[in-house]
Amino acid sequence: MHDQRVQRLVRFSAVLFFLGLAAVACDSGNSYKPPPAPTVSVSHPRRDQVIDALEFTGNTQAFYTVQLRARVEGYLEKVLFKEGDIVEEGKTLFIIQQESYVAKVKEAEANLLASKAKLMHSETEYKRYLGLMKEDAAAQTDVDRWHYERDSDRASVMGNEAQLDIAKLNLAYTTVKAPFKGKVSRRYSDPGNVVGHSEETVLAEINKIDPLYVYFTISERDLLRVRENRIKQSAGQIVPQPTLPIFVGLANEEGYPHQATLNYTDIQIDTATGTLQLRATLPNPNGAILPGLFVRIRAEQPGTREGLLLPEDAVAYDQAGAYVLVVDAEGVVSRRGVSLGPLMDKSQVIDAGLNDDDWVIVNGQMRAIPGKKVTPVPSGKSQGSDAS
Repeated sequence: MHDQRVQRLVRFSAVLFFLGLAAVACDSGNSYKPPPAPTVSVSHPRRDQVIDALEFTGNTQAFYTVQLRARVEGYLEKVLFKEGDIVEEGKTLFIIQQESYVAKVKEAEANLLASKAKLMHSETEYKRYLGLMKEDAAAQTDVDRWHYERDSDRASVMGNEAQLDIAKLNLAYTTVKAPFKGKVSRRYSDPGNVVGHSEETVLAEINKIDPLYVYFTISERDLLRVRENRIKQSAGQIVPQPTLPIFVGLANEEGYPHQATLNYTDIQIDTATGTLQLRATLPNPNGAILPGLFVRIRAEQPGTREGLLLPEDAVAYDQAGAYVLVVDAEGVVSRRGVSLGPLMDKSQVIDAGLNDDDWVIVNGQMRAIPGKKVTPVPSGKSQGSDAS
């Protein structure tokens, strides 16, 4: 009996213990407090004078590209350049076997000398018989025969002169020279191979890379904007083509450190894409920029206009386009779609979608969720004293 009482007492104590734990747990749940709203930095858009610029992407192309070909048949004897080097205009790059072409030049020279000697003889005879005929010592048929011989020999001399020119030209073709200063490719044929057989063999390629061409396209809408701006700047005079300062930046460069010159616009809009192709020349004195590179292009229009600017990092993008996060008077975040203008010194021009008194999140966007509250703190760049 005593053991049963002890067991009942132990069970009762355990029940009281677990009831106490449950009460404590319930009391803890009732005292839960939500975490404070995350803190973000906010700023008003900055109003300033901005340059109305257009930005494009494009690629570089060689100013000239030439395939160096073997124009005569023969063994390739020498390669006189280092592959990938920049070579000067007129430098000898390849030599094709010359012996047979030297012999053909000598043969043509000999034929020319023989035909000139024959012409000299026929001219002498023609003059002699012409004088004899005047003295009635020769017949007209003899004069006519030597007249024909003289003219025939003159034609032979002209033909042999042409053959000599061809022989000298073919001899010159055995030396392949750089047509301009440029960067030469690897060789496509090794010494000892027969080149120029039945067709002109490509021996190498050479690119003129100073300057380079930069090709890009402008949309019809932007083209009309440029034209309208140019008309305003030129007091109503229609400018036949957009003449814009062009600045170029490579993919790994900040900004647009290279200046180019617009030198060509296509003659019509591509109806399939609604764009017009443009071309600029880009100085490349040290050959550091290669053909085929992707480039960023900025074209600045004359004059300035007033606009709103934000730090570039304040602008985000999604499938709907560019947007910023703004905070209202209650601290609630909302998404605001914006229309972007050009970039200016790491500041983004906002063409539409914002007002001067909007509070825009410029730091801490990852902590802000549209529809949720945040604690806005004006950044050092804001133009207001508080964000309420």
